Amino acid sequence: MAFQTSDVAVVGHFAIDSIRLPSRSAPFVVLGGSVTYVAFVTKRLDATVSIISKVGGDFPEAYMWWLGEEGIDLSGVTKLANEQTTRFELRYRKDLSNRTLKLTSKTSEINVSDLPLSLRAKAVHVAPIAGEISYEVVERLKRCAEVLSLDPQGLLRRFGKTGNVTSRTKVDKRLFSLINIYKSSRDEISALTGHSNLKSAIKAVHDFGVETVLVTLGAKGAVLSVLGTLYNIPACRSSVFVDPTGAGDAFIGGFLTEYIRQKDSLWCTCVGSAAASLVVEGIGPTFFGKKEEIYERARSVYEKEIKQ
Repeated sequence: MAFQTSDVAVVGHFAIDSIRLPSRSAPFVVLGGSVTYVAFVTKRLDATVSIISKVGGDFPEAYMWWLGEEGIDLSGVTKLANEQTTRFELRYRKDLSNRTLKLTSKTSEINVSDLPLSLRAKAVHVAPIAGEISYEVVERLKRCAEVLSLDPQGLLRRFGKTGNVTSRTKVDKRLFSLINIYKSSRDEISALTGHSNLKSAIKAVHDFGVETVLVTLGAKGAVLSVLGTLYNIPACRSSVFVDPTGAGDAFIGGFLTEYIRQKDSLWCTCVGSAAASLVVEGIGPTFFGKKEEIYERARSVYEKEIKQ
């Protein structure tokens, strides 16, 4: 199948997540990976989206069917019969504010040769979850899009012999000269830059050459920094708070989809916040709301608290 030009292309491993929530003794086993959440939000906002990924022979055909039914282009997904899909165990604490991660299997890295020759997109989002993307791949992706964004979470993870995940600080800094948009959590940007002070950490990322920096702060909202000017964006309210998995990925999916439509960056951040507030209302990637709900929540913040 030929690769289709998309509004947004997302690159990184799919995952099969085993999510343990404090309210339930048995885990929920669900489709995971940043690519999943970004793609679903992009589709909810009526943009076209493609995924470049690798999965193992154990990846359920039901997941492929589900993604295809959503209209997500999977022609860039390679299935390797003799490998296992990347799998994580996620265990959340009682207040859902923190979690521990364990990697139980990992698909081989995404290489330059895995990228479709015809890959073109308005935006490419680089979303590694287990160190599967190299500088050379990002360098190639730079030629395929008008906008290149990065969530470095999977590059900031160190995996022990038993799969336990801890933070690492060494990342190939050349990556940042290639990207236009950086997005991460506060802990991740601090680990990356070595700065505990948020403003100092954001400045360090700008100094790497990045124009737009986004830092998600959970219930406290997010910080947007455009060429060094900081804006505090409040969080959109969720009706219920069930599972925080994928909230940051939903956030960048919403932001990027509006960004390529030439929208104001403050509005784009509010849309990201709205998308994140909806995904946490369900388990895994099972609830994203409707387009109208995302925009309604975004407007509630943008018009009442930002545009005044």
